[in-house]
Amino acid sequence: MGAEDPNSLVAVEFEVFGRVQGCFFTKYCKDLAESLGICGWVKNTKRGTISGKLQGCKAHLDIMLNWLSTEGSPESKIEKCELTNWQYLTRLDYNNFSIRF
Repeated sequence: MGAEDPNSLVAVEFEVFGRVQGCFFTKYCKDLAESLGICGWVKNTKRGTISGKLQGCKAHLDIMLNWLSTEGSPESKIEKCELTNWQYLTRLDYNNFSIRF
């Protein structure tokens, strides 16, 4: 499996900036992640952002990352989404997707 294989297992951490708290962003994020078979977690930060970690096949992460960067929940207004700590995995570290508090 090469680096661009859409079935490669990858992980990435994210932080979404903008008006993203108080608009069910984490719930919509969890629903989409579960529908795509993505594992990991999401939470509100004290800085007013949303952060989390995603793990899954690259093709599904690409869909999720596009949503985090451009769409978000219906009432949200995304300014930017920063992605850090990309890595390729041999297996998933999580077995579901959760909202952390």
